[in-house]
Amino acid sequence: MMNPCSKIDWYLDICASEKRLSADTLKAYGVDLRQFAAFVSEKKVDRMLLSSYIQELNRRFSPRSAKRKIASVRAFFKELEYREVIGNNPFEKVRVKIQTPKQLPRIIPENYVARLLQEAYAIYSFRQSRWVLRDIAVLELLFSTGIRVSELCRLSPRNLSITGEQLWLLIFGKGSKERVIEIDMPESVKLIEKYLNVFQNEIATSSHILVNRDGRALSTQSARNIVNRYAKLADLPLHITPHMFRHTFATSLLEAGVDIRYIQSLLGHSSISTTQIYTHVSIQQQAKLLAQNHPRSRMSLSIE
Repeated sequence: MMNPCSKIDWYLDICASEKRLSADTLKAYGVDLRQFAAFVSEKKVDRMLLSSYIQELNRRFSPRSAKRKIASVRAFFKELEYREVIGNNPFEKVRVKIQTPKQLPRIIPENYVARLLQEAYAIYSFRQSRWVLRDIAVLELLFSTGIRVSELCRLSPRNLSITGEQLWLLIFGKGSKERVIEIDMPESVKLIEKYLNVFQNEIATSSHILVNRDGRALSTQSARNIVNRYAKLADLPLHITPHMFRHTFATSLLEAGVDIRYIQSLLGHSSISTTQIYTHVSIQQQAKLLAQNHPRSRMSLSIE
């Protein structure tokens, strides 16, 4: 009998060409399915084996990660069944119940963000390094927009424009949803404009706003390393990730009294918590809300 795991590459090609899944999703599927293939080896894939695999995932991973990995394998077998590659789907008789605990979003205290940015600006003032300037652009965009790190690294010159002291970003989020964010914070916009001028050749060549030292698009891991590096330089007693900037962005606006529907639109979420409400917000209102309520407006940091 054919080993279903021999069809993983074939399935990923379908996900890319027909389902048009994002590169990040394809990468996650590939990792999950190859982990499953390593567990299966030459064994027969049946209900007992799947139950054993689920138990193994529960031992090795968090509930959220285990749930995602199971969903990846389930989708794989569903596609095999649909394409008539297999006759019976062994997942049909497998019960999966994983309780994912609700976790409060981890935010960065405002004074920590200020220290991190101050450290980056101070290093730039001392060294005048173009790569420190690039790092500050990463930090400013993460903090000022609440953008996902994957969205940040995908930004292209076509997605960004500056008019006076206003910066416009067209962001392509999850599920191919588009949203526009206008940044109306002069110091942040001035920094991004300086970065764009300094790196205009690399940006034109790579077709990406943020680039690495090889002139290619900055990777999500490199963006994480940048955040981690400046958090350490600022001697912050907290492990900081790019996604924590997103949580901080949303929480800061919420605490300032901004309607959660506006925050939902800014973040590109399709629902508010368990609800299905989705409200489009005018770009002008978004800019006003950010300028009035975002903590970055209360920090004085600029490059001469």
